[in-house]
Amino acid sequence: MLQSWGFDQWFAAHAAEMFMEGCGFARVCAVDRGGYRIRGEGGEVPAELAGRLAYHVDSAADLPCVGDWVTVQWHSDGTAAIIHRVFPRRTVLRRKTAGDGGAVQMIAANIDTAFIVQSCHYDFNPGRLERYLVMLADGGVEPVVVLTKTDLVTPEDLGNLLAVVAAVTPARVIALSSVTGAGLDVLRQALAPGRTYCLLGSSGVGKTTLLNQLTRGQAGAGVLDGQALAAHADRATRAVSATGEGTHTTTRRQLTMLDGGALVVDTPGMREVGTVAAAEGVDAGFADIALLAGECRYADCRHEHEAGCAVRAAVDRGELSATHYRNYLKLRKEAEFSKMSQLDRRRKDKAFGKLVKSVKKHMGY
Repeated sequence: MLQSWGFDQWFAAHAAEMFMEGCGFARVCAVDRGGYRIRGEGGEVPAELAGRLAYHVDSAADLPCVGDWVTVQWHSDGTAAIIHRVFPRRTVLRRKTAGDGGAVQMIAANIDTAFIVQSCHYDFNPGRLERYLVMLADGGVEPVVVLTKTDLVTPEDLGNLLAVVAAVTPARVIALSSVTGAGLDVLRQALAPGRTYCLLGSSGVGKTTLLNQLTRGQAGAGVLDGQALAAHADRATRAVSATGEGTHTTTRRQLTMLDGGALVVDTPGMREVGTVAAAEGVDAGFADIALLAGECRYADCRHEHEAGCAVRAAVDRGELSATHYRNYLKLRKEAEFSKMSQLDRRRKDKAFGKLVKSVKKHMGY
């Protein structure tokens, strides 16, 4: 049972350190306003955090998120549970929260492949695609680009969009239409049982419609229990406008098993994709620039004004897109700022902790 929900040898290797007497293991399927849904051997049940876990984590990013494996204690005849521990995460999807605070928001954990969904119509945005690629590279997640709504563009326009994506990333690209069904079989064939996938993209690009199509399109529904079948009921979608733009529908992250055994996390649309990646993560997201950087005269070249910079030389020769290069520099600067913000927050938290201890000592506690 646990294996079918992604509990493979990597997580089994951590089972001994995560074991607690009287507890078992489960996977977090949904998080909504502080409430959790987990799935273990006995099916899916609601869960809450143990006090020690809720109040002794260093940051909110350390709390359970969708896709996490956790150590749980069941109660009320197995109809509810308490989460005590969170397994180490093999991969992560995270972003900087909106605003200037620099806090980290977890999107999902233990994702094998993320489908970056962009519409061929109004949503197509190479800059946003690059941000998603950096997010995935930083978290160790394999990217696949999915272009939806191909029925709204001409074959020539689609060819141009595919060329733009190819200039940004060597990742696999799947172009499809939920209206005509073109390309859906290609996506279905990319899904493997026991592996976990995530749909990422802006509101209205067709993520939920796509998930509904995948749910209806696979055979073998009989292998699922009643709770799983209930989860397969079509998620709410809204019709596109007269211009072809979609609207926001999904309101929470949720892990679902498709009938073929693949696990998929649907996510709400993201207005901002703030990066928390280190500079190395940004480089991994811009593999073409990282490759060129190996030819720079100086190992610590920042690719801005240094002599002998192979990256700027490629831009000057027209071999590297100037827009692609500028986005790279922008994301590198964001990564450096994010790192400084996190260090500053840790220093402030440490200073506050010392102040609290000093006050307690002075008051005789």
